[in-house]
Formats: sequence, structure tokens, C-alpha cells
Amino acid sequence: MRFTILVPLFSISLYAQDPLLQWMDRIAQQQLTQRESVIAGIRDTAGAELRKRLVRAKLLENMGGLPDFRGPLNARITGRFTNASYTIEKVILESLPKYFVTANLYRPNQPGRYPAVLMSAGHTMLGKVENHIMAANLAAKGFVALAYDPVGLGERMQAYDRRIGRGIAGCCANEHLQAGAQSILIGQSVARYFIWDAMRAIDYLVSRPDVDQDRIGAAGCSGGGCLTTYIAALDPRVKAAAPACFINTLRLLFTGPFPDSEMSMPRFLVSGLDHADFLEVTATIPWLILATEGDFFTPAGVRPVYDEVRQWYRLYGAEEKVEMFVAPGPHGTPRETRERMYGWMIRWLNGGRGDAREQEIPLFPDHALQVTTSGQVEDEPGSRKLHQVIREDFDKRRQPQGIPELLAELRRLQVPSDNRPLVSKTLEEQKGRLRISLESEPGVTIGGTLSVPSTPGRKPALLLVKDRSTAALAETAAAKGIVVLELEPRDSPSAYDNRPYLGNWLTNARADSIGRNLPAMRAHDILRGVDLLSRRDDVDAGSIRAAARDVKGIWLLLAAAMDPRIGKLWLDHTPYSLRAALDNAINTNLFDAMIPGFLLHWDLPDLVRAMGTRPVLWTDPANWMGQTVPGAGSGFRYRYSGQSDEVFLAELLR
Repeated sequence: MRFTILVPLFSISLYAQDPLLQWMDRIAQQQLTQRESVIAGIRDTAGAELRKRLVRAKLLENMGGLPDFRGPLNARITGRFTNASYTIEKVILESLPKYFVTANLYRPNQPGRYPAVLMSAGHTMLGKVENHIMAANLAAKGFVALAYDPVGLGERMQAYDRRIGRGIAGCCANEHLQAGAQSILIGQSVARYFIWDAMRAIDYLVSRPDVDQDRIGAAGCSGGGCLTTYIAALDPRVKAAAPACFINTLRLLFTGPFPDSEMSMPRFLVSGLDHADFLEVTATIPWLILATEGDFFTPAGVRPVYDEVRQWYRLYGAEEKVEMFVAPGPHGTPRETRERMYGWMIRWLNGGRGDAREQEIPLFPDHALQVTTSGQVEDEPGSRKLHQVIREDFDKRRQPQGIPELLAELRRLQVPSDNRPLVSKTLEEQKGRLRISLESEPGVTIGGTLSVPSTPGRKPALLLVKDRSTAALAETAAAKGIVVLELEPRDSPSAYDNRPYLGNWLTNARADSIGRNLPAMRAHDILRGVDLLSRRDDVDAGSIRAAARDVKGIWLLLAAAMDPRIGKLWLDHTPYSLRAALDNAINTNLFDAMIPGFLLHWDLPDLVRAMGTRPVLWTDPANWMGQTVPGAGSGFRYRYSGQSDEVFLAELLR
């Protein structure tokens, strides 16, 4: 089935100006249409059960499985306080060894065994405090509620700076994206760690004598709605779910507010999945899909998911277990949403006994809910950060491979030029400089500027991956009788959201979802530029050089490793190692070098080795914060203060 989606006008405007986004969206819509055909062919529970098994296996495969740690929680209560309506206990536990999770547990004052609700926080620096009102009301209504800090939120910031009293990476979602790129480099999704934290939180709930382990629910908004969806889909202990402001169809989300790393499973669309699959994989647990009228996860995107899941549940005779509610207001949980959630949990976990109306009960200031002494788990003895956990997983899973396997991987990533006929146009010509367009692959056009000396005969050629400094280099090289192409690999300018350190994370994430890889596509673009140069009558095809700066040097290195027509490289200020990106919580532009699983088998020096005897001039090797790294290894060159590009350009062209 196909659905009509209402898209905000500003999104339409950006979409119209972004050919790469349009190209990727066409692929995404085709994949979603294929998925709908599969769903339409399922007409009984036997087909549904087969689909459920396949979807669950695919979700686990794409995220890299879940951690296999089965050690103790080492949970401890650091404080408690009570009022007439409920009691709060401050809890800290270990999701993985010395990987701490902070939480507030809300419980009724009277002894007994109660249903419980796991409350996951959304993208707010507050973390667990976001759910204070809802958790307190649940406790007053006869539930145990555990509101915890997902990583990057509350007391679990990954780049907290005490000098300024906040995280230096920006919003919590930025920390998620940083860890997301690191995880994808080693063939995983950062979602596995978020899901594991939630599962361990449920482990804690069911370990308590005041919790009925057969009556566990989950709720949360935005990022918390995402985690609620995941945990309900993957942990059979969850018996009712109420995710808010997350569930949507990728028909709309793909070109809209595409979610960040833990909210976007790798290779999601190319795997034949959409958000409805999270609900359908559970078969018959009760789902309350919550939305708001003014949300960027729009009700228009919720409706198709709701309609499909209702039809799916109808196969099981359980249609009444799926409801959708749209509250007034923007992204968030207004009172109408909160009361609908209370009623859902009362209905399915407490036999309908209770009042869903929100109560006026005592609440506490944010600082009173702090679990740790300092306000950050990093000060707990032996505490580990997420990037350290990811690095440990890398060390366990690493399987180095050789150059033949590397070249096979580059072919799988579609880096090589396929020698198709060139389709190029001259858009503008002025004083020996031609503004051109070039078809890189069907539907994808890239740009460039050719500088063509007037001297006769075949000449050496230079390909520059364009940045702010290449115009001066092109002018210098052309004056020496070199044909120069300043190439502009594909990009989606509307996707830049100006978050610190992250580069064009959004286009990389969208490309991954449809089964493509943006660094590899950009390397392919570079080789199409080499095609253009090598086929020109005025170019000596045996004398082509290339240069790039910063992270763009990695795209060039991918291209050169695959294609011997690039006879010599100059990389300037390019990160010297992907492995080094696992050493810190923050990196710059790592998404623009992110190839899933690549680091498990190879690193950047392997690409240099793949070039054989062709020379690589690598100046001022950098770390992932853009700082030159002295002593990075042999083969690197370093500038002295004030040394110009022209010195290295001359060496490249010799």
C-alpha cells in the first residue's frame, strides 16, 4: 500500500535544491515499496511468524548483536527520600563492567509486589529528570517506575568539562552521533549499547522483591520513545509499551528529521525494514503510539505505521492492543499524553484498576534527584566511557586481512570507475577555466573546474579534491603547464545542520540506510574525474597526480588504492589512522570517513600499501580533532612555520 504524506514547506524547498538527496530518496522510496509488497503478501499468522523471525534476526545482525556480558549488576542505592505519595531511591548499577548507569526508582510507600514501568529519557541534558512527573505519578498510582539516564544524558555525559559545567560536544545527541560513527567503523550500531542499558535496567527491576516480573512496561518520548520501541521489540519481558514522538514511516523521515545514530539502525531500508517492523516483531503486546500535532515526527507519518500494525495485529485477533493518540502541542509529552500513558499501563499491567488522571503530588528540583556525589559517573572509581567500551569490543573482534581482501572490499563498495561513457558538460568558460558537470553514476552529477593551459601537446594532469585553498593551487599548477581539475564530489548541502565536529553526518546516515557508503561514493566520484582527465587529448594519461586535505584525503586514498592511474598523491593534514578515532569521546568529521566494519580488518596505512610503489606525500598528519600529530610514524612530512603549499605542490608535480 502507498500513503500520501504531508511534508512541511521548508522541507520541500530544501529537497528541491538538493539533487543528491532526491537521488537517495528515490532509492529509499523504491525500497519501501518493495517492503510494502512483502507485507501485503502476508495473510496469515504462519507468514507473520516467519517474517517476525527474519526481522528480529536482521535487526540483531545489523546492530552487531547484543553484548554477551552476564555479570552482576553491582547495584547500590546511594540515597532515598519519601513523601506522602511515593518514595524515590537513587540507584547506580553496572550495565557492563565499570560502565555505570544512574537511575531514580520511584515506588509506592506500602509493601507489596507491583507492576513496573521502565522510563527512558529523550534527548535532553536532564536525562532521567525529564520523566520525573510521569514516574512520580506512576508510583502514586501503584507502579514501580525506573527512570534512568541513557548514555550521554544526565549523569552520563561523555565529554563533560567541569570548567564550564557542561558537555563540550554540544547536545546529548551529538555525543550519540560521535559514538555512532565509532561503532559503525567496527561493524556495529551504537544502539546495541543503549538497548543493553535498558535490558540491564529491567534486570534490576525484576531483581527487586517489590516488582512483579510478569508485569513490566516501557515508556518514553523522542529518543526515549525510540528506546522504548527497541526494548519492547527485543526484550520479551516487556508486556506493554507507550513510545511517544518517535514512531513514523521512513517514507517521510528519510528526507525530514532523519534520526541520529542510536535511533537509526544500520542498513535499515536496504534490509527491507520500516518502523512498523519494530511493533510487528512483537506480535501481540499492547502498543500505544503517542504523537503530538506540532511534532517533526508528524502525525501524518505515524498514521501509515498505525494502520499497518493494526492490520498485522488483526491476523492474531489482537487489534484492540494497538492504539494511536495525537495530543495538542509540539514535540514532547503534554498532560494529555501523560494521562493516556497512565491509562494504558493501568489497563494492561494492573487489570484496569486505577485512575489515569494526573495527580497533584510533591515533586523535587532537578539537583535533588542526582545519584552520584559529583553529578557525573565518570568520577566513580574505575568508570569507563562509551568510547572505551567500543574500543574494547574492537580489540576483541579485530581480524586483520590483507591487500587482496581490501581491494575486494573496495570493489564491493563500488569505488572503481566502471568505464562507462563520460557524460560531461561545459557550463561556463572564462580565461582557460571551464566550469563543468560530470555524471558520476546514473542520476548523480558532480561539478568541477578545469584549468587548461594554452600550450600545445599532451600535458601532466592534477586532480584536486576541492576545498577553500585549491583555487590558488590550481592557478599555480596551470601556470606550470599542468591540466588541473578541481573536483567537487557529491554532497547534500541541505543536510548540514552546523553541529560542532560532526560534518555531514546526516547524508552519511541516509546513504548507509539505503545500502550505500558516502566516502566510497566520493572515492568513485574522484575516479570519474580521473576518467575525464585520462580521456582528454591534451592530457598524458600516464602522468596524473592528485591531492586532498583533511578528511577528504581519505576519499582520495580509497580511490588511489583502487586505481593505478593516480600515479602520485599528496595528502595534507589528513588523519593518519582510523584506529585513533576510538581513543576519545569526540572526533571531527569522522562520519565523512565512516565505512562500516572497515576498521576491523584494515586501517589507512593499508590503503597506502595497496598503492604499491606509487609515492604518497603525506604532510602534517592529523588526529581526529584536526591537530598535527608529531611522531605519527615513518613516511610523514612536517611543515616548518610559514612553509607554503607551493613547496609540496612542486614536489608532487616532479
